[in-house]
Amino acid sequence: MKKCRPIMVQATCSHAGKSVLTAALLRILKHRGFKAAPFKAQNMALNSAVTRSGHEIGRAQAFQAEAAGIEATSDMNPILLKPTGDAVSQVIIHGKVFGSMSAREYHSFKKEAKRFVAESYERLSAEYEVIVIEGAGSPAEVNLRDNDIANMGIAEMCDAPVILAGDIDRGGVFAHLVGTLDLLTPAERERVKGFVINKFRGDIGLLKPGLEFLEARTKKPVLGVVPYFKEMLLPDEDGVALDSNEPAGASAVTIAVIRLPRISNFTDFDPFRAEVVNLKYIESPEGIEGADAVIIPGTKNTVSDLAWLKDKGFFEKLRSFRERGGVIFGVCGGFQMLGSEVRDPFGMESTKATEAGLAFLDCTTTILEHKKTFNVRASLEFDGNSFDASGYEIHMGETKGSLKPFSRISERNGEGVEVLDGGADGTVFGTYIHGIFDNDAFRRAFLDMLPGKKGLPARAQTSFAAKRNEALDKWAALVEKSVKIDEIMKIMGLKPECLT
Repeated sequence: MKKCRPIMVQATCSHAGKSVLTAALLRILKHRGFKAAPFKAQNMALNSAVTRSGHEIGRAQAFQAEAAGIEATSDMNPILLKPTGDAVSQVIIHGKVFGSMSAREYHSFKKEAKRFVAESYERLSAEYEVIVIEGAGSPAEVNLRDNDIANMGIAEMCDAPVILAGDIDRGGVFAHLVGTLDLLTPAERERVKGFVINKFRGDIGLLKPGLEFLEARTKKPVLGVVPYFKEMLLPDEDGVALDSNEPAGASAVTIAVIRLPRISNFTDFDPFRAEVVNLKYIESPEGIEGADAVIIPGTKNTVSDLAWLKDKGFFEKLRSFRERGGVIFGVCGGFQMLGSEVRDPFGMESTKATEAGLAFLDCTTTILEHKKTFNVRASLEFDGNSFDASGYEIHMGETKGSLKPFSRISERNGEGVEVLDGGADGTVFGTYIHGIFDNDAFRRAFLDMLPGKKGLPARAQTSFAAKRNEALDKWAALVEKSVKIDEIMKIMGLKPECLT
């Protein structure tokens, strides 16, 4: 077995593009004939995915595996932290819930957690030629340096050279890069082999003095400047992405997604970005005005976010919206809120034992002690048509009631089952299946039944998977054109066609 060669992408801050830069490098390496895999030791994200074997990992790592042309496994993200409150997170190790910890408890736990990280990396490095490692946040968080398992601690463990990325779209990129480097130890600075500036708009010639300053000041090369990519249909982990809504036009269908405080898996709605749809994320009831459909998304804390909906005045507005014929769709936690009550007898999410729901569907949900994670296949009847669908379940709630099911799940983690899912009542629908809108035929049927569709031309046959794959190829080509890939491969000890 040839020696595995790692490279690590770190950044000066969150949302600087680490995830998509990692995906681009993996796609480029795939095109150049390398067997490469993603790796993110510790990921804090509410966007997650379920592997074929039923293990939960960060959504970004699942997508990066897709970019590399391989199947996602829990070793690609051995530790996933899912915040349940301001200072408490559910800790998922090797794809299964390990427990819940406060920030202080987890900080003390990291020395032990490093063992799980090392086990995953060893398994990956035995199988793949190249591992592209993604950092988390910034490596310059000096208060978190002890027992670091997110950035430089992992680079040292894997003996990985580091590329440091900065987001120029936010401003201050040179200060960010120089300052980050300055806060590293001498050994860590030596490990950084160069910079990539991401999300650049404008005349590259005007940037040249800054690039010359950066190289002269740090004695390290700028490996590339990547232009802002407008066709980004790639999943984003950070809620910052929800702040940028680009209207599709006055004649388009409008979908309002309620931006819950603990919203999770908002990538469920990325497929609408490939359609002629005005997709907007709203935080107040007034945002419902003008919408053809309102979606209540998944959440890491159904009980708390249900109380938030009430406090904000959403209940009254949603009831009025429904009476006018508006379509309401709930996914996972959003589906649970559509019932009459959510019960939390074990105190998994709240000190409150019960919270009244919208009562749009005749069902109640009980939050249990153990999480269910399944990769699923299902069949459903919708608007007079039959569909096959696939997706995944991630939930601790169990919902029961007297209602028409939304779908019938026939397969979980590759095994045949017969499970009724969700509920439907008139223009109100709910399901536990994340990724339901990734299914092209169902998504088109959903959009075509909305009130705002009446009188509009027939909908194009859009394949979201194909469009996302096309966007990924364009993104990888842009990165390959903008970044000195051959130089990065030399840093790793690689040649274009084979390992050295």
